[in-house]
Amino acid sequence: MNGSGRVGVGVIGAGVISEQYLRNLTRFPDLDVRFVADLDVDRAHAQAARHGVARSGSVGELLHDPAIELVVNLTVPAAHVEIGLQVLESGRHLFAEKPFALDLAGGSRLLAAAQRRGLRTASAPDTVLGAGLQTAARIVADGTIGQPVTANAQFLAVGPESWHPNPEFLFAPGAGPLFDMGPYYLTTLVQLMGPVMRVSAAASTARTTRTIGSGPRKGVEFPVLVPTYHAALLEFRDGGIGQVVFSFQAARSNRPTLEITGTQGTITLPDPNSFTGTTSLWTDDPNTPTEIDAGPAEHTRGIGVLELARAIRAGVPERASGDLAYHVLDIMVAIASSAASRLPVDVTSSVEPAPPLPVGWDPTESTLDTAPVTAG
Repeated sequence: MNGSGRVGVGVIGAGVISEQYLRNLTRFPDLDVRFVADLDVDRAHAQAARHGVARSGSVGELLHDPAIELVVNLTVPAAHVEIGLQVLESGRHLFAEKPFALDLAGGSRLLAAAQRRGLRTASAPDTVLGAGLQTAARIVADGTIGQPVTANAQFLAVGPESWHPNPEFLFAPGAGPLFDMGPYYLTTLVQLMGPVMRVSAAASTARTTRTIGSGPRKGVEFPVLVPTYHAALLEFRDGGIGQVVFSFQAARSNRPTLEITGTQGTITLPDPNSFTGTTSLWTDDPNTPTEIDAGPAEHTRGIGVLELARAIRAGVPERASGDLAYHVLDIMVAIASSAASRLPVDVTSSVEPAPPLPVGWDPTESTLDTAPVTAG
């Protein structure tokens, strides 16, 4: 399925996150969103109607639509591999929500299925393609801070049970702060610092149960099945060193930190779970940074789907690739393993960072109506 013109898209999973995806995907002129599927077909019907998508129903029905070339998998983490394999075996390209898989075996199966069928896999987070992080990526790529040598990343939050109406899956295998928030920070670090080759980590769990704090199930108590705090030291292939902390144990609102120091300067990046924000750059004056505002985020989750679609048409590599997602998964699995064993763990996979998007890359531009796009 490598035709021309707009790319037909199907969405599997009509839960909370689908609202953001559908709002954006249906506004991109290079995409034709044709179907919304969910185990709860009534929920699929409601989301399709809300966003003007013509068809909705079951996963099987979606995978029988011959005009769908690319499927966006928004199911819960535990279903990512099972649904992803169904998509690939049906002959469609796959964009998956994070994490790419719960373990390396599942991630390997997805990559192998895509390679066997000659298909593409890509994955969230696509925040790394947003104007905020792309602005910072261009600064690092052009050598303004010199060779990156150290990094510091920190996510501290009270936990999603305070706002999510059904948060149990965020405290189950495949989630927790490491797998839920880690992909945002680690994907950005890999893109700017290069692949990770070794980790050393520790973890803890402050409470064995949590209580839902909002919505119709407010007050319901549920078990915590994974650590809610991970700290790790990362050794990068190209010689850099980074330290990361991911926590659902803080008693305050999150204040994200992501900072990279090079041989000639330091840069602090916007929130990696955001598509815009301000980059601060220190080079000559250690007390006065240069502030670079990326401007408003008109389009958020879903730009990775669009970038994948354009890459398919152009015959060039996608930036939020399955290989990148697999390497980030490998890092997270290594962090969890190191925390459990209290020993360093090697990261055996690797990936080459993608180049920044060209300045002026515009999701609202219609590029696929008459001819394939050219690589940016």
